[in-house]
Amino acid sequence: MAKLYFSYSAMNAGKSTLLLQASYNYRERGMHTLLFIAALDDRSGKGKIGSRIGLESDAIPFSTQDDLFEMIRRQHEETPAACIFVDEAQFMSEDQVWQLARAVDELDIPAMTYGLRTDFQGALFPGSRVLLAIADSLREIRTICECGRKATMVVRLGADGKPLREGSQVEIGGNDRYVSLCRRHWKEAMGRS
Repeated sequence: MAKLYFSYSAMNAGKSTLLLQASYNYRERGMHTLLFIAALDDRSGKGKIGSRIGLESDAIPFSTQDDLFEMIRRQHEETPAACIFVDEAQFMSEDQVWQLARAVDELDIPAMTYGLRTDFQGALFPGSRVLLAIADSLREIRTICECGRKATMVVRLGADGKPLREGSQVEIGGNDRYVSLCRRHWKEAMGRS
């Protein structure tokens, strides 16, 4: 039985690296994989998954209007897939998480999703909320705060380098815009007691 997996963390924990490594393991054994990335994340180029350590691969970009089940079904009919990988899974809509679960259940293809759990204000992303609720397997990927503790939160930095407390939930960026912190240091940065 295929399963739906969700691997989550704060930023800079190596999620994309792990995804690319897992896909490579399948491909090295002659198995086809389907890689998806949120279209709005074009940091490595449109339709590319890239890691901070320089690994990258082509991927199928998706927007929140796309039907992931139909995209997967068509691709799977063309070339049978051994596994589905989704990077930046937090950007899936609630419906898309259910569409992905349908592909797992009806097409019997395992799906490994990787993404952030929360945004810079400590709120769950829509895709992450549903994945946390329905995934068959959850895995936290750890990274560290500046103090050495496990980082579970992220702050968004303004142009002045100071943490922002307001703004849209989604703003694409990397180390120049976001810093992963433990809950204690996140609360201090965000002015929460």
